[in-house]
Amino acid sequence: MNLDGLLRAKLRLVKVIMKILYRYVFEGVLTLFAVLFFTTIILLVSGAPPFAAYYHIFKGSLGSWIKLGQVIQVWIPLTLCAAGLLYTFRIGLWNIGVEGQVMLGAVFTTAVLRIDAAKSMPMLFIGLSFLAGISGGAIWAIVAGVLKTKGGVNEIFAGLGLNFVGQGIILWLIFGPWRRPGIASMSGTELFPQELWLPIFPAFRLSPVGLVLALSALVLTALLLRYTHMGLNLKAIGNNRDAAYLFGLKPDRYMIIAMIFAGGFAGLAGSIQVAGVYHRLLPAISSNYGYLALLVVMLANYNVWITPLVAFFFACLNVGSIQLPMMLELDSSLSGVIQGTLVLATLAVYSWRIRGKMSGGDAAT
Repeated sequence: MNLDGLLRAKLRLVKVIMKILYRYVFEGVLTLFAVLFFTTIILLVSGAPPFAAYYHIFKGSLGSWIKLGQVIQVWIPLTLCAAGLLYTFRIGLWNIGVEGQVMLGAVFTTAVLRIDAAKSMPMLFIGLSFLAGISGGAIWAIVAGVLKTKGGVNEIFAGLGLNFVGQGIILWLIFGPWRRPGIASMSGTELFPQELWLPIFPAFRLSPVGLVLALSALVLTALLLRYTHMGLNLKAIGNNRDAAYLFGLKPDRYMIIAMIFAGGFAGLAGSIQVAGVYHRLLPAISSNYGYLALLVVMLANYNVWITPLVAFFFACLNVGSIQLPMMLELDSSLSGVIQGTLVLATLAVYSWRIRGKMSGGDAAT
């Protein structure tokens, strides 16, 4: 009898696992088909060969080790921003200000690396610059969090406003106190001495430091959100803020904590952009990775382990689309069309699944 019950339990478990796998595989294939279908129509209308465009995007992103290195170079800050957003989404906050948090992280990092003593102790100052970048992003996030919890300002409007302020600060520094000797231009500040550049893999032209930090951020986020009281409390508040008071939780405090994590990771992304990619402060230092990370997390359905895969796909689109103007005389903004189509297709599949569940529930009643 016990053996029979055990077998039945195993069969039920296998059925549940197969159902989950079928759902995700089916939805993934359906989403991919919808993206390819609508993108192909857009390409045909514009008079461009669709398969040639897809081929050049693939070749431009994964066609060589150097290209792969460029993809990972984009993937690193995108993944760091996305990892931070998982905390704020978990508690129900739309941290649109992640873009500004990347900028402030870059500003704080640049401030440390511009110190004269940095050249004599490069490793120490690179480490300090990363801590400064994390602090800068976290401080900018705290401002948005305080406006939300104490001032009643919606975090979307607070974040957007702070993004503009952050961009203004960068422009003021580049054209003001940190301008290059004899010239102030959109090309940014002076290059840092090579001693203050992050080391790279020669074959990939990629810094292993950034890669290790991005992977560490993912693992840390997975552990904190899954296995700690903080992760459980963030989820509880996000699901029902009013009920959280009954359990003695303080939503405002946890909102600030979530913003600190999000801002810290975004600031670290800014540090890597400055010390490992451009080696100076640029007006477009964030490269819109903050905004793109919002799409990444939503398309990953707020799953920690799916997030880096979606981020890698978006990084391939960003790098591969550079080939389109050169090979097919198409604008590289096609990658934005594909990204937008991907979002719409995912939302359509999600809506279809929800309506299917509701129909099934109505039929059952």
